[in-house]
Amino acid sequence: MSESPDFLFYLGTHQPSQRWFDLGIPLFVSRRRLYQRKTFPTAMEHWALDSGGFSELDQAGKWSIGHSQYASEVLRFREEIGPDHFDWAAPQDWMCEPWILQKTGLRLSDHQHLTTVNFVQLRELLGELVIPVLQGWELDDYLRHLEQYGEWGFDLSNEPVVGVGSVCRRQSTKEAGEIFSRLASEGLRLHGFGVKKTGLTAYQSSLISSDSMAWSFTARRNDPLPECTGHINCANCPRYAVKWRSELLEAIAA
Repeated sequence: MSESPDFLFYLGTHQPSQRWFDLGIPLFVSRRRLYQRKTFPTAMEHWALDSGGFSELDQAGKWSIGHSQYASEVLRFREEIGPDHFDWAAPQDWMCEPWILQKTGLRLSDHQHLTTVNFVQLRELLGELVIPVLQGWELDDYLRHLEQYGEWGFDLSNEPVVGVGSVCRRQSTKEAGEIFSRLASEGLRLHGFGVKKTGLTAYQSSLISSDSMAWSFTARRNDPLPECTGHINCANCPRYAVKWRSELLEAIAA
């Protein structure tokens, strides 16, 4: 089953080899899985680039590369993998989960400011290849960040895609739904980063796209599919990933 015309679901993959791109489904690929490669697969379907920001901040408490290097990498990945199918790149945003703030030692408002500054820098180098991302924790945080973009001269209601970060690891699906619903009411076309399955079935109507790697975590905790006899579990299995994605889309439609 495929998405509706108003919603696109990117399957997250941490093994971006050609066999994944040959699946013919939209993929969400992390910069951290690409930047050391010498050769690249060829995309035949939509794909988008994750900056890998959560891992950067979780492991080091800061970004290990500057915006100029990141922009150069984005252009390289786009050209090598396939510009005709490249949708967008996430900026080097700063997540606002409480435990990430502890890692960086900064305030939530600092993370929002740094996210905005990075977007402005990347927009100058990449144009609309990079999307704006709203960061926060409570609903009011996201609304203040939206206002901040406006103060910098960016009306996000005019953007094709606006990412919403720091939602996938919160416990309350209802809280996340309220955030998405309120932002969508502002006329924003939202991408939800790593939204849970239960969340997508509840508030997919507030989103134009989303991504998830949850299939791999689920597969790691379960036996492999009956037809998968060559591995202990299906955490890296395209067959499992496609099946999981199909079931997710059917649950959303229902």
